Amino acid sequence: MKALVKTELGFGNLELQDVEEPKPGKGQVKIEVKYAGICGSDIHTYEGHYKVAAPVTLGHEFAGEVVEVGEGVTDYKPGDRVTSETTFYICGECEYCKAGDYNLCNHRKGLGTQQNGGFAKYLIARKDSLHHLPANVSYKEAAMTEPLACTHHAVDKTEINDGDIAVVIGPGPIGLFTAQVAKSRGAKVIVTGLTNDKVRLEKAEELGLDYVANTQEQDVKELVNSLTDGYGADLVFECSGAVPAAKQGLDLLRKKGQYAQVGIFPEAVVQFDMEKVIQKEIRVAGSRSQKPADWDPSLELINNGSVNAKDMVTHEFDISQWDEGYKAIKDGEAIKVLLTPID
Repeated sequence: MKALVKTELGFGNLELQDVEEPKPGKGQVKIEVKYAGICGSDIHTYEGHYKVAAPVTLGHEFAGEVVEVGEGVTDYKPGDRVTSETTFYICGECEYCKAGDYNLCNHRKGLGTQQNGGFAKYLIARKDSLHHLPANVSYKEAAMTEPLACTHHAVDKTEINDGDIAVVIGPGPIGLFTAQVAKSRGAKVIVTGLTNDKVRLEKAEELGLDYVANTQEQDVKELVNSLTDGYGADLVFECSGAVPAAKQGLDLLRKKGQYAQVGIFPEAVVQFDMEKVIQKEIRVAGSRSQKPADWDPSLELINNGSVNAKDMVTHEFDISQWDEGYKAIKDGEAIKVLLTPID
């Protein structure tokens, strides 16, 4: 079968190869991929900034149909519509695993990074990571469950009261999902971006988010103050991974506000205004990936219409057209790009 393989670390080194069709082992399921999403980490991997266990087939956002099950699998059968968590292996013994916090296990191995992922016709997933798709969730929508689960995880790190003002900085896929999840919890959401985010800011408006602001053309602090009697935002979700955005987020927050860092910075060590954190008694939370408890609630958000995943998709290509998908993302034309397998 054809697979899109990161052959070695460094820039590029992503090749469409003929690989052996996989077989499920004990406790495993073979899935025929219908759609697989390009994640920001796939872009970082392609560009050589993110390390994976090369050679490995990329793709950790996907949905498909069960075609074969391994020994001991009874909850799933051929024909079932599913998506899967990215977790392929955990130690199962550390305190994080025992608490269901698989994202924090030091020995965790993930699909599309350490284990072959979804940029292929078939992949193998562990049965314990699978989730049945609800009736109203299509394969296309379900392929975005993983990024949605990441944002569900981030929003769960905060406490939202009905009518709270939440600022989401960065209108990429993660930011737009974060905004929708926060809105589903009762927040009034402001999505901010820059001039080169034009397509994404327009999408934020299409998705019905409460306020959309280009920070290079509009005074966001003035907008926030007008909505809060000058107190400042109740929550900020920083989804861009840009240091200036983090500084702006802390400035927009009210005293006793909540700040969640969702985006990943290019450098591990960044300048952060701890004076504001201290003086305003800001609560700061980090959010890493997702965990099992985030998946079914995320699927239900799509199923009941609280989150519009379908309209997030702007481009579709097959796995042989990686370069086109990559270019659309880098040029700012795309929001969510989905890939389909080829024979």
